[in-house]
Amino acid sequence: MQATTYALLLPIMVFALGTSITPGPNNLMLTASGANFGFRRTVPHLLGVAIGFPVMVIAVGLGLASLFERLPRLHELMKYAGIVYLLWLSFKIATAKPMREGKPIGKSLKFLQAAAFQWINPKAWTMALSAVATYTTVRGNVLGEILIIAAIFAIVSFPCAALWTGFGVALQQVLTRRPAYLRGFNFLMALLLVASVSIFFG
Repeated sequence: MQATTYALLLPIMVFALGTSITPGPNNLMLTASGANFGFRRTVPHLLGVAIGFPVMVIAVGLGLASLFERLPRLHELMKYAGIVYLLWLSFKIATAKPMREGKPIGKSLKFLQAAAFQWINPKAWTMALSAVATYTTVRGNVLGEILIIAAIFAIVSFPCAALWTGFGVALQQVLTRRPAYLRGFNFLMALLLVASVSIFFG
């Protein structure tokens, strides 16, 4: 590993932590899932985020970004697909039915669904493009650097995602006392998810 790559390790770690721990569609959805379905049922969703995003970083680093430069309409199509899907998810969260006798109604996202969601997640695109553009060097081993960035995100993303899921699980004890509490929480999560759409796509 070249000295330049070593010098970038700490900045990459800080960037990965700062972007992974802050609110965004993934973390809001994990919090809502933790509150509605518990930690165990949210694990596939959590792993889909923690593994799906580093895979996306690798794909972006290997040239997907240049494909969108050549085919801007494809990027626009994915952008609007992302808006529609996020709004649909917001609706599903807002209208989620409260638990019956402590048992959740409905299901959390599956692993592949959460992994695929990264491709239409506006924050994920911003993070991936910024990381690859900022922390790869022109004369260095670009492939090696991309793999290092992806590995760091894989290491950092899981505990960050687990923290947000755990936050939702902790709230579950309070929210499930009355169905109105959980409905209000879900509605708030849905509003925040819609707000994330306007922030990243506005």
